[in-house]
Amino acid sequence: MSKRKQVLERPEISKKSSSEYSCITSGCKGWPIITDNSSGEILCGSCGRVLEERSPESAPLFESDSVDSPKRNFGLANSLTMYDMNMTTVMSDRDGMGKSLSSVNKNAFYRLKILNTRSAVAAKNKTLRSALVFLNVLQVKLALPDSVAENSAHLYRKAMREKMTVGRKSKNLVCACVYVACKQAGVPRSLGEISLTSNIGKKELGRTYRTLVEEMSLSLEPFSSVEFLAKVANEAQVSEKSQRNALELLLTLEKAGMTRGRNPKAMAAATLYLSCILNAEQKSQSEITRASGVTSTTIRARYYEIKKFILGPEER
Repeated sequence: MSKRKQVLERPEISKKSSSEYSCITSGCKGWPIITDNSSGEILCGSCGRVLEERSPESAPLFESDSVDSPKRNFGLANSLTMYDMNMTTVMSDRDGMGKSLSSVNKNAFYRLKILNTRSAVAAKNKTLRSALVFLNVLQVKLALPDSVAENSAHLYRKAMREKMTVGRKSKNLVCACVYVACKQAGVPRSLGEISLTSNIGKKELGRTYRTLVEEMSLSLEPFSSVEFLAKVANEAQVSEKSQRNALELLLTLEKAGMTRGRNPKAMAAATLYLSCILNAEQKSQSEITRASGVTSTTIRARYYEIKKFILGPEER
């Protein structure tokens, strides 16, 4: 066969597995297969033929359309909610060419695997791992967005660096971090909801939350009653007209300063109850109580205050 025909001849590939690629072109010396991790190509080490243009096993994590364009990440994103931030160390028994390691190197890598496992199960790392697993459970049960979970994990890691976990339960601190992150992001989740979901006492969580705020010098704005209005209204299946009237009423009360120092969820529930009465919508006080999770006594007290403010003392 002439050299020209040999160059133009298309090589045959046996299988599409990175460990079983072989170039059977006539005249090829059968040298080891080379994997280019930067481009994802698999080459023949003898004749330089490209056996696979883009291997799915070794595709690059970063790609760019041109030289001037910034690189785009196609791999898994780093996450603070994961123990290792999605940067897991995986040690293979093969080298870059796919060949099996020698017995000496195998023993060395086996020792490295043992050390890596021991460092992962250390006392400090074990506490962080269990706390982040508990955080993922809370995120699912409370239907929290990923941004809130990331901020909660960041706060917990910061609290660990400041040794706030000493003498405190890690679950209590995780719940306090979640409550702080919800306040910072404006996600309406009350301390009672977090306490009920985590099966931890509300007073205990409140104590841990106040300690966290003081130690980290956090400046947090209280929840607005408007943020809980839609949630309570959907649970109680209140009409859209009553919701709009309750929203206007709440905004008026906030401008007058009537909501200061009061439970925002109780104010939202009482405003909805009054709006339903004004619109002749049949909603009992017990239905609003079940939807909001606030006692009927508190709702009744807030209801009389709002009614007195709007209609006057003679209409009570």
